[in-house]
Amino acid sequence: MANTPHGGVLKDLLVRDAPIRAELAKEAETLKDIVLSERQLCDLELVINGGFSPLEGFLNQKDYESVVETLRLADGALFPIPVNLDVSEEDIKKLSIAAGARITLRDPRDEAALAILTVTDVYRPDKVNEAKKVFGVGEDDSAHPAIAYLHQSVKDFYIGGTVQAIQAPTHYDYVALRYTPAELRAHFEKLAWRKVVAFQTRNPMHRAHRELTVRAARQRQANVLIHPVVGLTKPGDVDHYTRVRVYQSLMPKYPNGMAQLALLPLAMRMAGPREAVWHAIIRKNFGATHFIVGRDHAGPGKNSHGKDFYGPYDAQELVTKFKDELAIEMVPFQMMTYVPETDEYVPVDEIPAGVQTLNISGTELRRRLRTGAHIPDWFSYDSVVKTLRESYPPRLQQGFTILLTGLWNSGKDTIAKALQVSLNQQGGRSVSLLLGETVRNELSTELGFSREDRHKNLQRIAFVAAELTRAGAAVIASPIAPYDDSRKAARQTIASTGGAGNFFLVHVATPLEHAEKTDRRGVYAKARRGEIKGFTGVDDPYEVPADADLVVDTTKQSVPEIVHSIVLLLETEGLI
Repeated sequence: MANTPHGGVLKDLLVRDAPIRAELAKEAETLKDIVLSERQLCDLELVINGGFSPLEGFLNQKDYESVVETLRLADGALFPIPVNLDVSEEDIKKLSIAAGARITLRDPRDEAALAILTVTDVYRPDKVNEAKKVFGVGEDDSAHPAIAYLHQSVKDFYIGGTVQAIQAPTHYDYVALRYTPAELRAHFEKLAWRKVVAFQTRNPMHRAHRELTVRAARQRQANVLIHPVVGLTKPGDVDHYTRVRVYQSLMPKYPNGMAQLALLPLAMRMAGPREAVWHAIIRKNFGATHFIVGRDHAGPGKNSHGKDFYGPYDAQELVTKFKDELAIEMVPFQMMTYVPETDEYVPVDEIPAGVQTLNISGTELRRRLRTGAHIPDWFSYDSVVKTLRESYPPRLQQGFTILLTGLWNSGKDTIAKALQVSLNQQGGRSVSLLLGETVRNELSTELGFSREDRHKNLQRIAFVAAELTRAGAAVIASPIAPYDDSRKAARQTIASTGGAGNFFLVHVATPLEHAEKTDRRGVYAKARRGEIKGFTGVDDPYEVPADADLVVDTTKQSVPEIVHSIVLLLETEGLI
């Protein structure tokens, strides 16, 4: 029998509002609307399907302040993480947001109307206090990803209010594995599962995780729910598509009928102890009777002082503190390690002194994936390793972008063309050349040469380069790119969305005097006469990069020498 929902009643708003769905959908088209962010979308989905029971909307100011200060809603119900709908002052004025207003909430992917919010209040939160209290670190440390998100991405005002559900967000991936709380509860009942141990994860699973969950099931005489997060996780985590393929390949390793895989569209906050309590509440709402809390549960890593944000067992201690209210049994586990002598995984606290153990850290695993080094079967299963290698190929198969920046006629285009020939001769990848003038003529014909337009042009180049890099291509781009902030934004775009994020900035530092002296087309002369305005090096500045991976100069090096130095840079990085 599935566990009782938090608060006693599953707040399934999709079921509650189904009889008036048509009326709500019709009304939604007449209302002003908010297109949700990715985090807000995750939060709304779990509000309307009951995953966040007892919530029926986004926190009003009274509930928000109570949660921040006491881990409880204003009525005393345990709920440790504030779930907020943030808006800007401009949004408030534009949408006439005030108490009593009704607003349509839309999916950012297709703008489908998902729910109608009835506003109860609008308030400005104390973000610094929220950062210190919710994330439990006592300081406003932006090394914590959720604190950085709070200050960089969350808008200045919160809207409190209740929602009426029109429809759940439409998903096109792994649809058969996406269960609402009501659906998963019905599934447990159909299978006659009385005890269910839920396992939370945002990482790929390996043999240690399988052994851990089986041991938990054995100890509690229960079945296992593998319940990974597929919403927002920590920046830099393995993408959820890869992870779900890993989980699917792992499921046959469990005894038949022991385990069930279901996906959770949660936007994690990486809030350590508070988040562990939150996760327990969510799993209780999905019907689990037991919940595994491991070492440093939902921890984000190191703070700005180089120390862990949370103690290794802080999460277990806080869940234990609230065990009676949570009414879901915590299954505490320490790190599992491999014992070669017995060919099994054992919790580290159960291993006698002097017994040999083996382990592969996350850093070492990433190194082996990057280099193609062997990953032993005692650590993971062949099917899991194969899946990870497909998504994370070794360096020799990864794409990269070389961004050549410098003055007009500095020789960067000549270097780019010669480098393209050299890499084509090398083989192994397709090579794409994005010359500054070519991009201008093909992609940015409507743009001028103002700072804003130059920035837009470079970001378009970065977008194309990131897509090609992710596909495994070698990309050579040679815009002037005169501004430091624009170059940094381009680097960030490629690093965050371009697969492995291999990006190299090459400053072609040919002096202005030489570039102007060898200008056969007379472009500099026209700029000097005022016939061309905003020309880099004449009446518009070139900001010399301080973060270049390589600096070259055509007055001191030949083009073949410069190309060779770039090739050596790529070889040093293991890319060729």
